[in-house]
Amino acid sequence: MFGTLALLDADDQRLVAGWVVNKFRGDLGLLAPGLERLRDLTGRPVHGVLPWHPDLWLDSEDALDLGGRRADEGSGPTLRVAVVRLPRISNFTDVDALGLEPAVDVVFAAEPRAMAGADVVVLPGTRATLADLAWLRERGLDRAVLGHAAAGRPVLGICGGFQMLGRTVADPAGVEGPAGAEVPGLGLLDVATVFEPGKILALPRGSALGEEVRGYEIHHGRVTRGREAEEFPGGAAAGAVLGTMWHGTLESDGFRQAWLGLAAAAAGTSYHPSGVRFGERREARYELLADLAEEHLDVDALLDLALTGPPAGLPVLPPGAG
Repeated sequence: MFGTLALLDADDQRLVAGWVVNKFRGDLGLLAPGLERLRDLTGRPVHGVLPWHPDLWLDSEDALDLGGRRADEGSGPTLRVAVVRLPRISNFTDVDALGLEPAVDVVFAAEPRAMAGADVVVLPGTRATLADLAWLRERGLDRAVLGHAAAGRPVLGICGGFQMLGRTVADPAGVEGPAGAEVPGLGLLDVATVFEPGKILALPRGSALGEEVRGYEIHHGRVTRGREAEEFPGGAAAGAVLGTMWHGTLESDGFRQAWLGLAAAAAGTSYHPSGVRFGERREARYELLADLAEEHLDVDALLDLALTGPPAGLPVLPPGAG
């Protein structure tokens, strides 16, 4: 922490007003001398130490948070879901709801062998569809996805992942890269994607599998569905292969559990609706975080900083101090 501050320019150092230690495991007494030394070296207070808590699993804000989640012991037959870990993966929260299902294993796969034995494959959103599609092929993950689908096992593509499942992806205006690029998709769905400069932003809602489903859209790609693809909310379907431009659909509890039931049947296993309410579980996690912050942090000091900004006169570490 001292070294990080010392590497910043002077103007940026003045924006660092204090420290909070997060996800600490162990004996706080052993950490205390280090925190005192940190205060002495940097001239900045430590506003508290948040402990690591096993039940605090917040929405993923960074790809580094993507560690997967194992099914609960004793939950019966397990449905294994492999999420392709694209290098430019976005909207990580799309699969968070799956991780709350007690009989579902969620793993992130960056190579074909990590997908072996998966019941369901999810191609998530990406900030760069064309580049990540090329990466998918370089790793041989395209063949793994195609083999999975050929066996009749379920595939779900979300936004950029849905676009990859189609026939073609074109970028005539150079939204993601060189203008005029066009590449074949995986060909699992009869859809074609064309990127346009204007971004689509929407909060759609509809129904699927007999359940209400809602989500949000934020993308440049316009997807056209061909006659061989069936209609699906925000996208298209062909057998066990589904694609949607809607993020957040798996947070709709009835839809998520209906889809998991169909996915399990297609994969030759079973799934029984868990009754998990994603919104309630998310709210409970935020309440837990608030309780931990109130107990372990100097909340009044942090609120003052939020209202007034860093105090004047914070010391600046000289170049090379770190």
